Amino acid sequence: MSYTKDATIVLVHGAWADGSSWELVIRKLQQQGWNVVTAPLPLTSLSDDAAALRRTIERTEGPIILAGHAYAGAVIGTAHEERVKALVYIAALAPDEGETVAQVFYRDEPHPDAPKLAPDADGFIWMPDTGFEQAFAQNATDEQIAVTRAVQRPIELKSIQEPVAAPAWKSKPSWYLIAEDDRMINRKTQRFMAERMNAMMESFAVDHTPLLTAPEKVVDIILEAAQSTLA
Repeated sequence: MSYTKDATIVLVHGAWADGSSWELVIRKLQQQGWNVVTAPLPLTSLSDDAAALRRTIERTEGPIILAGHAYAGAVIGTAHEERVKALVYIAALAPDEGETVAQVFYRDEPHPDAPKLAPDADGFIWMPDTGFEQAFAQNATDEQIAVTRAVQRPIELKSIQEPVAAPAWKSKPSWYLIAEDDRMINRKTQRFMAERMNAMMESFAVDHTPLLTAPEKVVDIILEAAQSTLA
């Protein structure tokens, strides 16, 4: 694919994670010749995270395919730069104008194994240890879960309480990977958001974090977006 050399795939992590959550996807994309970078989010507010993404985009050249996991769906929705050619949502939240992340996250009933989430005294929300193996990535290996638990980064409450501006998916082509076995974000919520944004949808029997447990499916949908918008 001749356009890989001047295009960049920017990957954005969600809550309780960092850029290393994309490691398997990064490796597969790099093996195919793609330029790949991750955007390090502070997870301190949606505005802060949008600014961090903007700084990452400014470090690149040429067209961009932007992919976000979970909470990061709200963040990639702030990217209105002309160089961003497609948005890819991986079991991700996509609030509409005026909505908050919390509103879409809690739109439908939670899974019985979903973790109980609450902010600490400083306003940060941590994933309980059991949440990683029961809901965040229940199909991951013990080693993957141990690493994910060890590197978790909390998200500040105000990140999910800040209303979003008009999202970029209203003007840019979008793709959505629906995780049918997701225990964090109800699959009905995912389908609702994907249909509302008129995204190209792919549905798989995967857990909330297919970046770890089904990376080939994540790579496939990212490349589908790239081939459709860059070729």
